[in-house]
Amino acid sequence: MTSPAPAAVETVFRMESPRIIATVARIVRDVGIAEEIAQDALVAALEQWPRTGVPERPGAWLTAAAKNRAVDLVRRRETYERKLAEVGRELTEELYDPEPSGPYDIDDDLLRLIFTACHPVLSAEARTALTLRLLGGLRTDEIARAFLVPESTVAQRIVRAKRSLAKAGVEFEVPYGEDRAARLGSVLEVIYLIFNEGYAATAGDDLLRPALCEDALRLARVLAGLMPKEGEVHGLAALLEIQASRAGARTGPDGQPVLLADQNRSRWDRRLILRGFEALGRAGEGGTYGPYALQAAIAACHAKAPTYEETDWRTIAALYGRLVVVAPSPVVELNRAVAVSMAEGPEAGLALVDALADEHALAGYHLLPSVRGDLLERLGRPAEACAEFERAASLTRNERERELLRERAERARTGREDLAGREGREAR
Repeated sequence: MTSPAPAAVETVFRMESPRIIATVARIVRDVGIAEEIAQDALVAALEQWPRTGVPERPGAWLTAAAKNRAVDLVRRRETYERKLAEVGRELTEELYDPEPSGPYDIDDDLLRLIFTACHPVLSAEARTALTLRLLGGLRTDEIARAFLVPESTVAQRIVRAKRSLAKAGVEFEVPYGEDRAARLGSVLEVIYLIFNEGYAATAGDDLLRPALCEDALRLARVLAGLMPKEGEVHGLAALLEIQASRAGARTGPDGQPVLLADQNRSRWDRRLILRGFEALGRAGEGGTYGPYALQAAIAACHAKAPTYEETDWRTIAALYGRLVVVAPSPVVELNRAVAVSMAEGPEAGLALVDALADEHALAGYHLLPSVRGDLLERLGRPAEACAEFERAASLTRNERERELLRERAERARTGREDLAGREGREAR
């Protein structure tokens, strides 16, 4: 039998680690210890599989190895009897089955892990890092590269997050009752943040980071499968599916951004669009749309339009009007201004944008002057548009966006190309 390469073993572990950690965390009630035990199981596989070959069910082998280590740890604790009572005496027989054949609540375990990693007691940065580590299977250095921060910073966030969960006595459980909605909102926010960082990188030399989009998509799909009756879970899945469908058309051959008006729609992934439409249908089964489902409905309007000129901007503006009511924010207002400008004209849009000038939340937000520059350009005021594009370029930390904004400022300055009516751009 051919011995597996260490890289192959690690690939299997990365695929299975969320379920292993979730299963072990149910036993030890501590995600930090659960991750360490999962790593011990990986070491055991790296030592044993080259001698014996890869087992027929490698995931079950790793899970069983981790379970055995977990129960050994519980046995060594002074509180073993109490812990054993918590997990149930019937669990002991399952723990020693190297190839468990019967069903067990792995889906419930995953759901518990998701809610624990995304607990509101943690900061958004900590929740994101811990989720990518425990559920995305990413190493600390991979997370650091994805967010362009030092590896030591990510490592500290993860360590502090585990300590904070332990100190706060966060239960490894799925919340119910009044606590469920708030906790679910935190989970959805983390997945959305991960996707957005991949879809429109905050900083760096690349506009897109596809791996982060893929991680977020996978998490959204898993969550939709685990919580099939939650409309907003399907709403988020729909939004990410439809947004991800455009990824291949959002950059040119050299990685430069391509605005929505100029994208080759034949490059949009129809399979992802269809998946998004299906998820959006499930999101609306309860009769009402939440914030993520409304954003998905807006994305669906773009996906349905054969060309940019045929986009149903009036419906999009109306959907943004509903979104402002259920999830008010200056960024949503800015997006609505763009839609209104396309439906009613740039003057109407500019009035809405100017009303946001003093919004503290938009201070330093590069898309505010970017949108204003676009509207001024469409109104035939190139000098003012140039100044806005230059200000936007000075505010963004993404090199690709900076290049595009400087290019637009130069075009406005020289008047070499009339872009009026072509490049209304949704703020994100």
